[in-house]
Amino acid sequence: MVATLALAGCGSAAGPKSSDNGSGGTLVVWDWKSGDKTAASYIEKAKADFAAKHPGATVEFVAQPFDQYYTLLGAAIQAGQGPDVMLFNGGGQIRDRSASLLPLDDYLAGDRERLAGWDAFVKDGKVYAAPVTLQGHPIYYNKSLYEKAGLDPDKPATTWSEFVSNCAAITRATGAKCFAQGNKEGIGIQFFMSGLGSGVLTPQEYTDWIAGKRDWRSPNVKRLFALWKQVNDDGLNTAGANSTAMFNDAFALFESGKAAHIIGLMSDVGHWKDFGEFIPPDKVGVMTAPVVTAGAVSSLAYDGGIGYAVARSTGDPKLAADLVRSLTSTDALTAFHTDAGAIASDVTIDVSKGGPAVATIVADLRAGKPALHVALSSKTVDLMGRLSQQLLSGSTTVDKAVDQLAASDTTG
Repeated sequence: MVATLALAGCGSAAGPKSSDNGSGGTLVVWDWKSGDKTAASYIEKAKADFAAKHPGATVEFVAQPFDQYYTLLGAAIQAGQGPDVMLFNGGGQIRDRSASLLPLDDYLAGDRERLAGWDAFVKDGKVYAAPVTLQGHPIYYNKSLYEKAGLDPDKPATTWSEFVSNCAAITRATGAKCFAQGNKEGIGIQFFMSGLGSGVLTPQEYTDWIAGKRDWRSPNVKRLFALWKQVNDDGLNTAGANSTAMFNDAFALFESGKAAHIIGLMSDVGHWKDFGEFIPPDKVGVMTAPVVTAGAVSSLAYDGGIGYAVARSTGDPKLAADLVRSLTSTDALTAFHTDAGAIASDVTIDVSKGGPAVATIVADLRAGKPALHVALSSKTVDLMGRLSQQLLSGSTTVDKAVDQLAASDTTG
């Protein structure tokens, strides 16, 4: 799933120089996190854990720019110069590349109960990465704007009609739009689909979608895409959604009070901790999707967020898998939660000091379901991004868009 700022630094890597006993050797790691200052303590904790187990081994982290990450990674793997360990978003990006990755089931069996979010890194029953974070799409709202409009900030709308009514009241009182929206990269539709989808699809439709039984031409699927267009056409979005970058311009609009709501992330960027720097933490509200369709059951959409995988071509699979275990160790993930605000995959970590927003998110995990867009292939997600821009510009129709998406989803 797309969830971070572009980071400086790129490069290529050769395979590891492994020792016979697995305690030495060099491992190269590619990611887009290790150059981030909020991840510094996380990386250091992981390195320390690995060094204690393998004092003769060395690890080289190469931070790649996220906007080019998968292109660079694909080219490096094809050229036989890929890294030993690499970071992936859960969902289509890793499933589409599973042939180049090492199944990790035998190496990570001891971590299965401690970590959550595995399903996003599974293909054909095999695990290809260990989850580092849980990632989802709560709807954040600015309680101060609710108060200025005379609304109860602790009772967000549960139906779409009530939600739109509240938005109108907020706009009249403050001038703020309903949603901060950024779709320049075609990412906004992913957030919209997964953030609001549980309020549009019936429970059975939702279950079927995740299971791969997707009826793109069903009335409720069409309704979800029609709602995407309607929200923009009705002026509920901030202006210029197709020319506004999600990261970080759309979030800046929310943080500056230009919009009352944003469908954001729950972990490590574009999330509760970031917003707390601009909006008092007790004024950052969290809600799930208002119900659009009778019979729909609102829930938090979440999956495994990011996770580290091992290249099938690595010279020492056990050494590389041990590095993945260090990158998902409790000490390392605790540091990631503390410094970056990540909702870590480790269910043993205490998050009670995270504040009211994170408390709501963690409580919502109990009834949460996988995100709709994460179930799709990366090819279909990319197409959906382009079509979402055309829907907002009026250059295609909902019927034409879902027909193309259905064809893409069928061919993989």
